[in-house]
Amino acid sequence: MLARLSLCLALLSTPLWAAERHVEPGAGTLAKAIAGAAPGDVLILSGGAYLGPVTIDRTLTVKGDGTATIDGGGQGSVITITGDEVVLTGLHVTGSGKVNQDLDAGIKIVKGADRARIEGNRLTDNMHGIDVHGGLDTLVRGNQIEGRQNDHMNERGNGIYVWNSPGTVVEGNSVRWGRDGIFSNASRKGTYRNNLFRDLRFAVHYMYTHDSEVSGNISIGNHLGFAIMFSDRVVVKDNMSLGDREHGVMLNFANGADVAGNLVRGGTKKCLFIYNAHKNLIFHNRFQNCGIGIHFTAGSERNMLTENSFLGNQEQVKYVGTRHMEWSLEGRGNFWSDHPAFDLNGDGIADGVFRPNDLMDHILWSQPAAALLTGSPAVQLVRWSQSSFPAILPGGVTDSHPLMQPHDIPVPDDIAAFEAEVAGRWSKGHYDDLDPDDLETH
Repeated sequence: MLARLSLCLALLSTPLWAAERHVEPGAGTLAKAIAGAAPGDVLILSGGAYLGPVTIDRTLTVKGDGTATIDGGGQGSVITITGDEVVLTGLHVTGSGKVNQDLDAGIKIVKGADRARIEGNRLTDNMHGIDVHGGLDTLVRGNQIEGRQNDHMNERGNGIYVWNSPGTVVEGNSVRWGRDGIFSNASRKGTYRNNLFRDLRFAVHYMYTHDSEVSGNISIGNHLGFAIMFSDRVVVKDNMSLGDREHGVMLNFANGADVAGNLVRGGTKKCLFIYNAHKNLIFHNRFQNCGIGIHFTAGSERNMLTENSFLGNQEQVKYVGTRHMEWSLEGRGNFWSDHPAFDLNGDGIADGVFRPNDLMDHILWSQPAAALLTGSPAVQLVRWSQSSFPAILPGGVTDSHPLMQPHDIPVPDDIAAFEAEVAGRWSKGHYDDLDPDDLETH
């Protein structure tokens, strides 16, 4: 029944007068075929090189078997889509211009070109891979994008750039090299899911993108995993950040987000960095083997954390503030690998309250030189006093119902192999020209 319904919908979406036209390789052949095609036609490209750039200004399907190459010759965008409901599939697109300010791209979808479908293509050696620049309800699915590898990462283009394009769906793509995997700016109601990002600056970079979803994506060996900046009501769920350099997940001026089911582990300075972000629900994540498990700063308030697992981080929490914060919800807190807990009644909740930081931590954050005194009798006396007289503790994080067991998020074998390839990368000083701590560069 569903198959017949899908067939009927496909027939209804294709004009009855649509024709298939075979296009031979060469200079100008594709542009000529586009100019002579009727709306709804299917242009079939055989193996070989088709010289661009070209503009598709009407409803067409351009279809290859993976051996047809459209080469822009280093001039502007290789394919520019200005018509509605254009489909590109099975193509190799290469050779865009090099002008980042002009957003030269392998495929560019401009404002007014709605419901484009870019599926199953390979894009190499373009400034930007796919630029969705104003088109509505675009689908970008199953493409392989390899960006440029010039020395300065900030001068490269993005794998997929989404600007003011509500309803965009980006799923099942592989993006490697270039600057950011997905850069979404001034848009809304997008869905970015199940993509693989490697060897980039940011895997996903959000700016002013509201009411959208980032789910099921995998970031491996990038400078930063998932940066949600100046964006509200974003769902960030079931993603993986493996061996990224700076932050696995960053919330910067991001409010009302649901951050759930994510795995961050290995090599990262901060698993989760929260900077002036409010009213976010952070639950059922696993933060493992980072320099800092979670770093709160810049007045971030009214965030709720529950059922997260913090394992093997050098410092589980860094909270720069004096407010008292409770990190449990409805009697369930988080798992802490450094909490020597007991559970006498066997309910899975530790019998003792956990505080990840004390007064000495605050002193060490503000006066790093004091670390030389960490093992001194005076410091040990201060810490003993705080444990014996909790009333003298400063403001900070308290978990009144810590969990006894962590939860696991399995990593598929093929992804674990990619993770192993980048192990130790950042200890070798492979940093390019990025300064993630300078928010102005974002």
